Amino acid sequence: MRIIAALALWGLLAAAPAPAETLIRAAVLRVDVAGLPPISRLDLPPADLGLAGARLGTEDNATTGSFLGQTFETAEYVATPETAAATLEEALAGGAGFIVVLADDAATLALADAAGGRALVLNAGARGDGLRGKDCRANLVHVAPSHAMLADALAQFLAWKKWDEWFLILGSHPADADLAQAFRTSAAKFGAEIVEERVYEDTGGARRTDTGHVQVQKQMPVFTQGAEDHDILIAADEAGIFAEYLPYQTWEARPVAGSAGLVPRTWHPALEAWGATQFQNRFEAMAHRPMREEDYQAWLAVRIIGEAATRTGSGDPARLREHILSPEFEVAGFKGQKLTIRDWDHQLRQPILLTTGALTVSVSPQDAFLHQVSQLDTLGKDRPETECSFP
Repeated sequence: MRIIAALALWGLLAAAPAPAETLIRAAVLRVDVAGLPPISRLDLPPADLGLAGARLGTEDNATTGSFLGQTFETAEYVATPETAAATLEEALAGGAGFIVVLADDAATLALADAAGGRALVLNAGARGDGLRGKDCRANLVHVAPSHAMLADALAQFLAWKKWDEWFLILGSHPADADLAQAFRTSAAKFGAEIVEERVYEDTGGARRTDTGHVQVQKQMPVFTQGAEDHDILIAADEAGIFAEYLPYQTWEARPVAGSAGLVPRTWHPALEAWGATQFQNRFEAMAHRPMREEDYQAWLAVRIIGEAATRTGSGDPARLREHILSPEFEVAGFKGQKLTIRDWDHQLRQPILLTTGALTVSVSPQDAFLHQVSQLDTLGKDRPETECSFP
């Protein structure tokens, strides 16, 4: 009887009409800024940086969506700061209800303001704390971690190591100053002391020449000479001007962390825990290269859209946005726990990897740091600390 009943049920399912197809449109917009190449040729950005991650996210959304009659389309755009606004309008005219943005702070804020209520903007690149604070926007969700999250992740590990005397070197660019301020705040928050600060002025010129290592070998020891006694050197170098030159070149034999050495990241191509190996393999088979942070953040932004569509069974952008910003929303990110969105600044909660060039050393939040709501809220600006006020 059970077999007959099962066959009858199967027949009913097979005879049932397929669900009506729902198309969910998004766009990924990368804004490239002209500048010097990175210090190491290993860090040269691939042409599909970020875009490849969004493609994998779209494929993953389609896998689940096929059972629900949902199809996903993610248009790809690359712009400059001068063409970004026009490119956004092109994406919106194409029907995109969600815009994944890979850009700096200024461009991300401008695009969010230009989009207004026409689309939900998912920030997959900009890390500035101002975007989560006084410059926050209700239509902006931050998939990329803030400087405060990255600094707190590192500070927790250094507190566990009892390396609580820091020598801070910051660059001369605005993003460097923002990251340096995050390190200052983290030091105070987790009981460390910044014993000295120095600024490395960017004077321009070539940074990658045949004789570069000779110059660095002479310059960096002198630049770091005479610092107050410290446990570790912290580099705040978002512009990528000097930090990679610091390891093994400091006057004192001290470890380096921050923008070089031990680096806090959202993703690392050597991560294997929590099912990441299979995820890494799928990306590498598609893109023919390892996954970078920008790829992971774009993938996760696209997956946020897909997860909302799956949970709601809807393709209406307004309905999806409502769910994404609700307390019920969560998404998996191959980091060992569910990722959720803070309602006070729209920052995605997520663990931060502490990495070297070859592997993941640790993952924050560290076990010793607890929170009454979510341990992930020990990273970054908590509700009582936020300067964000949505209209």
